[in-house]
Amino acid sequence: MKRHSTLLAFACLCFALPAQGDAFETARHKMVEEVAADAAFTSSYSGRATLNPNVVAAMKKVERHRFVPAELASYAYLNRPLPIGYGQTISQPFIVALMTDLMNLKEGDRVLEIGTGSGYQAAILAKTAKAVYSIEIIEPLGKEAARRLKSMGYGNVETRVGDGYYGWPEAAPFDAIMVTAAASHVPPPLIKQLKPGGRMVIPLGTHFLTQYLMLLEKQVDGTVTSRQILPVRFVPLTGGH
Repeated sequence: MKRHSTLLAFACLCFALPAQGDAFETARHKMVEEVAADAAFTSSYSGRATLNPNVVAAMKKVERHRFVPAELASYAYLNRPLPIGYGQTISQPFIVALMTDLMNLKEGDRVLEIGTGSGYQAAILAKTAKAVYSIEIIEPLGKEAARRLKSMGYGNVETRVGDGYYGWPEAAPFDAIMVTAAASHVPPPLIKQLKPGGRMVIPLGTHFLTQYLMLLEKQVDGTVTSRQILPVRFVPLTGGH
C-alpha cells in the first residue's frame, strides 16, 4: 500500500506556503481537504470514510501555524508532522483528525490527553469536548503550551507538567483518553481512569518496530476491547515507568 506508507512517513518538504494573512486560511482549508481525502483512502483500515463534522470544523478553525516554531510557520499546513524541539513533533494533521474522530466525542465530554507537545491536539480537542486535561513530561514544552493555549483563549484546557503514564487521578474519570506518544503497553492507570463506555486512542509499539494506532473501549462491566486501526509512527512515551 504505497500511498499509505508515504502518507504516514516523515516526507520531505517540497514547498513553502505564503506565511501571511489570508494565505494561512486558504492553506488551512486545503489541508482539511487533504485530510478528508486521506480519511476516505484509509477507510478500509479505520472504518471512517468521512470524519465527524465537528472534527472537520475544528481542523478548519485551529491555527496550526501558531503551534509550530516561527521558522516553520510557512510549512504549517502541509499534511505532515513537523519538529517542535526537544526531539518531539507536532503530529500529521490527518492523524490528529483521525484520533479525534475515533473518540466519538460529545459536547459534554471530558478528555485526558497524554503528551501536550505544542498544544495543537489539545486545541482541536477543546473545540470538540467540554473540558480537556493535558499532561506533558517535557517541562519547557509543557509551560510554553500552557502559555500559548491561554493566550489563544482555550479556557477549557487545563495543563500540567508530569508523567502522563499515571494520568490525572484527581480529575478522573474521563469520557475519553488520547495518548500522543507510542507506548509498549497500555498504562493500567489510564484504563482505571477511563469511564465505563469510554474510549482510548493510543499508538502501541516500540520506536524501532511497527507501531499501530489502537482503539480501546471500556465496557460497562469494566472489561476492555481493542481494535487495531492502522500503522503509525510516533515518538516514544517516556517517563519513570
